[in-house]
Amino acid sequence: MSGKETLEDYVAKKKAGTKSILEAYREWARGDIELRDPNPPRSFLEVVVRLDYSLWFWTVVSVEAVTLLLVAVSSTSPILTPARYLFGSLFVLFLPGYSLIRALYQSRELSPIEELALSIGLSLAIVPLVGLVLNYTPFGIRLAPVLTSLAILTTALSLLGLYRKYSEIVEVVYES
Repeated sequence: MSGKETLEDYVAKKKAGTKSILEAYREWARGDIELRDPNPPRSFLEVVVRLDYSLWFWTVVSVEAVTLLLVAVSSTSPILTPARYLFGSLFVLFLPGYSLIRALYQSRELSPIEELALSIGLSLAIVPLVGLVLNYTPFGIRLAPVLTSLAILTTALSLLGLYRKYSEIVEVVYES
């Protein structure tokens, strides 16, 4: 794939169809071709707004919001308790570690299985540390402080990961 050729042109040269799209994806996954955004974001705010760069961030924030809403509402509506357990498990056992992974590792550095395993493992390490810190505050280890602190930590780590993505874009696009 040449420097100025679009993905559409590249696939069209190979006889358009599902097989050529899959072949282009495999070449990209192997590192044989490099895909570049023809209109990369110019600011951090643009990275936040464009879903092709920040869909994972908005998914994390949405799961956090749904979890907090379910915790607040499920005490009055017991039918929502299973949903509370599901989202609460994601909130505690996956999201903190996933946000940390996004903040620490660059794109495509880990396979999805490695990312999943590290996310769960790091969450299992981070959440007790949050509880330990909360134990020595006046708030103690209760539902509201734990939810609040985990939500703030996860959002902060997610924002850090998003900023790291922006820095990667600046490094690759504007300095090369």
